[in-house]
Amino acid sequence: MISFAIIGIGNIGSRHAQHILNNPEAQLTAICDIDLQKEKLAQEWGVPFYENIDSLLTSVKADVICICVPNYLHHSYCIKSLEAGFHALVEKPMALSLQECDEMIAKSELTGKKIFAVKQNRYNPPVQVAKKLMQENALGKIYLVQVNCFWNRNDQYYKSGEWRGKKDKDGGCLFTQFSHFIDILYYLIGAVKPLYGSAQNYFHQHNTEIEDTGCFVMKGENDALINFNFTTNAYEQNMEGSLTLMGEKGTLKIGGQYLNTIEYSKIENQVLPAIQIQAKENDYGSYKGSMSNHDKVIQNVIDVLERNERMMTNAADGRAVVAIIEAMYQSIPKTN
Repeated sequence: MISFAIIGIGNIGSRHAQHILNNPEAQLTAICDIDLQKEKLAQEWGVPFYENIDSLLTSVKADVICICVPNYLHHSYCIKSLEAGFHALVEKPMALSLQECDEMIAKSELTGKKIFAVKQNRYNPPVQVAKKLMQENALGKIYLVQVNCFWNRNDQYYKSGEWRGKKDKDGGCLFTQFSHFIDILYYLIGAVKPLYGSAQNYFHQHNTEIEDTGCFVMKGENDALINFNFTTNAYEQNMEGSLTLMGEKGTLKIGGQYLNTIEYSKIENQVLPAIQIQAKENDYGSYKGSMSNHDKVIQNVIDVLERNERMMTNAADGRAVVAIIEAMYQSIPKTN
C-alpha cells in the first residue's frame, strides 16, 4: 500500500484524489489547500485537512506528496517535500526554468527521494502505437513532424485562478496548455532544437501577459524538420491536438482533439487497427484539457515504489521538456 497526500485541490488535485481513492493499492492520507472551503472534501474523503504545506509536511504520514498547485510553486513545493522525506509527484510543467529543474533533481539525489513527472498523454493508446512503431523503426528515417494544438481558452478560464495568464506564475501556453504535446514530441523522436519561432497575443491582451498563438520551426536529433503550431483561440471549443510523422517507410497521424485517435496511417507492410477513444478528456466545465489518464499515473507510482518497475516519466524527462520550452521561447526574435 502506497500512501499519498495532495497539495492543491483544484481540478487536477481532485482528479488525483479520486484515482487514489479508487485504487486498492493506494491510500489518501491528507489534503492541503489555501481555500478553506476545500475542507468539506477532506471530510467527505475522511482525511485530515491542512491550510498550508508546512503544517502538512510536519504532520502527515505519507509516501508521496502530489503537487497540484499553480506552475510557479512546483519548484519550491517539490523541494520542501523532498527535504521532508517524501517522494514527489509533480504536475506539469515540472518547473518554469531549467535552473529550477536542476535544483529539484539535485535535491532528489541528495535526499534519495524520487520525482515523478506527470505526463499522462504518454499512456494514450495511439501514442503507445506510435512509440512502438518508432522503436521498431517501422517508419524508417523521419523527414517531417507536424504538431498542431488548436484549443480554446475563454475569459472564464483566466478568471478561474489569479495566476493564470501571468508570465511569472503561468509561464506561457507552452508550459501550461501545450507542454504535453512537447513531451509527446520528445517521447517519440528524442531531443529537438528550436531554430526560430514567432508568438503573439491576439485575443487575450485584456486579461493575460502571455501569448495565445505561435508557430515554431525545429529540428530533431535525427535531422527531421519539425513544425509546431498552437493557439488558444480556436472558436468556442477545442478543435485539434495532433502529431504527424512523415517517414521514408510510412506516414502516421495521431489526432482528434487530444491525441486520442489514429487519423491516418500508411506504413510499409503494416495495417494498424482503428483506434477511436471517446469522452476521455479532462472535462472542467467551461473548458476541456488533455486526456484523462491520471489513474495510470498513480498506478505507475505504485508500481515503481512497490515493485521496482520502470518509471514512465522521470525527472530527467520533465527537465528535457522544460529545456525544449525554454529554447522555443528563446528562438523568438526580441522584436517580435
